[in-house]
Amino acid sequence: MASAFAGDIDLAAIEEQASRVQNIVMQVRGAMLAPESRKTPPTFNAGQMLSMTGLEKAQFDYRIRRGELPSGTLSTTGARREFTLTEARQWVRATRNKELRPAGARAAVVSIGNFKGGVTKTTTALTLAQGLSIRGHRVLLIDCDPQGSLTTLFGLLPDTEVPETDTILPLLVGTEPSIRSAVKATYWDGIDLVAASPVLFSAEFELSMRMAATPGFEYWRVIEQGLEDVRDEYDVIVIDTPPALSYVTINALMASDGIIMPLPPNALDFASSAQFWRQFNDVAKLMAAQGGAHKTFSFISILPTKVEFTDQASTGVLEWMAAAYAERLLPVEVPKSMAMSAASANFGTVYDGAAGSTKTVKRATDAFDRVVELIEDQVQRYWQKQLTGKESA
Repeated sequence: MASAFAGDIDLAAIEEQASRVQNIVMQVRGAMLAPESRKTPPTFNAGQMLSMTGLEKAQFDYRIRRGELPSGTLSTTGARREFTLTEARQWVRATRNKELRPAGARAAVVSIGNFKGGVTKTTTALTLAQGLSIRGHRVLLIDCDPQGSLTTLFGLLPDTEVPETDTILPLLVGTEPSIRSAVKATYWDGIDLVAASPVLFSAEFELSMRMAATPGFEYWRVIEQGLEDVRDEYDVIVIDTPPALSYVTINALMASDGIIMPLPPNALDFASSAQFWRQFNDVAKLMAAQGGAHKTFSFISILPTKVEFTDQASTGVLEWMAAAYAERLLPVEVPKSMAMSAASANFGTVYDGAAGSTKTVKRATDAFDRVVELIEDQVQRYWQKQLTGKESA
């Protein structure tokens, strides 16, 4: 019988380590990752409001005087006017109504997908949702990753504070026909959330069991069908997928009208992206052969992320990405910056407010503003196609 060495680590030690890490996470959350009741959205000054609404200062002041929209809060000196996120969104929805979802169109479903972890998939999902909400859209975020990183960014600990009923698992198991019961409001006006927790690790097994028990069960359509009765209540539904081509990821992709792949200009990440598309294509063909409907997407967009502009190797990979993805490569590069790192360290995004120099923060927010603008344009084209049967010019 082999003897145990002093350096051996048994299950009891692993359990003790897990408890220790969990305690530290709870302490960190107390300092940074405030629970929903304490986590607060940003406020906006008059200059930001002019940029968001597209109004001239005279037009803005006129509407303030008329009392048509919220007037914000004046500082004690009366020199500065501040607006809450809720107030700002009322202004934006009133002034950008032509850019919002038209009557008769339904929510666009957008999945954020990539095999690899660490490519800013979750950050992209949340930042896109926040940016769209600031532009007046109503967004539903769905966290499909058992690790619950997106859920964590909303101030919830996935393994202790998210009951199974607040996740997509009841939908996947078949005990709920709709995702509606799992939808919860968040601290951020205009964004609702379906959270994730480690219970989702059982989702693959549950879907396999349903396939075995029900001949002809279309496992890839469960999320699509579960979204059906909420699609008239949102403008965009954003799904953060697990970093694998699992049954859950396939469900999300097949429910989607558009796909965004965050992709750092790294040789290994680029090679992995080729595997992702090849395997997804093979799976989609297999489902079609088994009687599934032919799937089409309104858009597929590749987003360069974590770009270091002084790195010559990154520049070379960006050229490969442009050659491989052509018009699907978004004409914007999200930088790897101090602002992004600071926001991430504080469990937030650049829209939550990031530490760092003004120049660094502006470069990061400008990049994401452009990402949101480009995706909003794709979503508007999707709405137009719904209404007319063809893409708008």
